[in-house]
Amino acid sequence: MLNHQSQLLLLTLTFFPIICCDTSIAQLPVPARPSQPAAQVPSESKPADAQAARLEKLAKYLTNTRWTGQFTVTGKDTPPTPEHYEITQAIKADEGDYWNLVVRIKYGANDTTLPLPPIEIKWAGETPVITVDKVTIPGLGTFDARVLIRGGQYAGTWTHDEVGGHLFGKIEKLEAEPPGTAKPDAKPAVDKRH
Repeated sequence: MLNHQSQLLLLTLTFFPIICCDTSIAQLPVPARPSQPAAQVPSESKPADAQAARLEKLAKYLTNTRWTGQFTVTGKDTPPTPEHYEITQAIKADEGDYWNLVVRIKYGANDTTLPLPPIEIKWAGETPVITVDKVTIPGLGTFDARVLIRGGQYAGTWTHDEVGGHLFGKIEKLEAEPPGTAKPDAKPAVDKRH
């Protein structure tokens, strides 16, 4: 039986195989292949600009969202278990395909907001895929997951050591924060009158 901390981490890593997008993500710009003669090929900054725009759009999409779905455990003849998460912030890391995510995880009597270790999001064409590759956390075990994001839904697989299964669900944008509500990375206002 998993202790509370192991369960929280399992749900966290299970969730972050859980990212989803709406169909607008499928419409993210992709660098076009030049059809012009070599002398007229656009500068190299245009593909970089398109990639930057795609990453910015994904960051905006993921931030302030609610993930509602279910997960199964392979080999157990039980109905899928409900899961519920919120991403309060998504920021692309400077290197590689890694993202820094702040999540709110609610299950049972637990309600916790925490930053996750950097999570890799790869692209399969225009589809973002959460990728956790056999990550071992001392004392907790080894985790692996693949979760694709498409059309306002997520679906994928997860494992924790020898236990694994499927997960699936939908994503919704949370209502905008009321005016004056501080964001997790917001700095306090400075009184310039003094």
